Amino acid sequence: MSANHSHQDHTADPLIEHDPPHFHDDPEIRDLSKEKRLLLISFLLITFFMLVEAIGGLLTHSLALLSDAGHMLSDAAALGATLLAFKIGEKQASDEKTFGYKRFEILVAGANGATLIIISVMIVWEAIDRFTSPPEVASHGMLIIATIGLIVNLVVAWLLHSGSNHHHHDDPLSDEKNLNMHSAYLHVLGDLLGSVAAIVAALAMIWMDWWWADPVASIIVAVLILVSGYRVVKASAHILMEGTPEEISLSEVEQTILGHKDIIAVHDLHVWSITSGLHALSCHVVVDSDMRILEASELIHSLELSLEKLGISHTTIQVESVEHPHNRLEAIVCSLEDAKRGNHSHGHHHHH
Repeated sequence: MSANHSHQDHTADPLIEHDPPHFHDDPEIRDLSKEKRLLLISFLLITFFMLVEAIGGLLTHSLALLSDAGHMLSDAAALGATLLAFKIGEKQASDEKTFGYKRFEILVAGANGATLIIISVMIVWEAIDRFTSPPEVASHGMLIIATIGLIVNLVVAWLLHSGSNHHHHDDPLSDEKNLNMHSAYLHVLGDLLGSVAAIVAALAMIWMDWWWADPVASIIVAVLILVSGYRVVKASAHILMEGTPEEISLSEVEQTILGHKDIIAVHDLHVWSITSGLHALSCHVVVDSDMRILEASELIHSLELSLEKLGISHTTIQVESVEHPHNRLEAIVCSLEDAKRGNHSHGHHHHH
């Protein structure tokens, strides 16, 4: 364990990004390894049971079990991606990949989401097929396996819940990795619904002889898988396209920057995510032409502090003088437009 602590530490806190190697804070590290352990146990439990359910589904001819296995695959993939993100995100940044491997998690999530969409479509296809020619389903075996599945999911949900809540209240900024835990936890809750659907279907088949309960339950689970797949793909595509992070409002960021007394204007403003929970910003700010370099540096520092409060930890700010050709041009255009607007408004006043 102790060997990889040095690599681990800088994933512990998204704000200490500037000089990862020098940051040693043991409680955070222990915290992270506890989280990893919980994720690993959950991952192994779910992967193992997913195989049991898939084989059970084939043997009992139950599509509901197979689709629940499909949903468990989505969980296993989410948990695996999170574990992988912890491992790979620790790889130090290099000359080729200056942000390290933090985006890798997003790529994995996107691929995972696409797989989920395909799985759900396959399940619906098979279910429609089964309405016309229903196979004989061994409903008792199906009930037993689905019940064990429910228990496994409850155990995992409990593990992840204890993991995602154990220090939320201390430090709102260390939320980043808990987002991963939280999303894994939500996945498993969806899985619980899948197992419940399979149990209800099995009971309906045993008591009521409703053979169609199996394909119906499988369609319900397929919809669950489709929704989570769509959400994952949408979120990861948004990050890959450098979209503005959901929890950040660009106009609020702009107001925060313009709120500093020395800043005349801001342009080329971009806010994006490097990976979930790690946001970056770049912009040009226009200041009065006689500002000294020292003052400009202090301005940048205070901007960084106020942007950090909004949750943006990587900032690149270019300070420009009003005299800068680009800004002069813009200023001329603006003053022309103002003049035009001014004339119009005067025109209106004369009418009154």
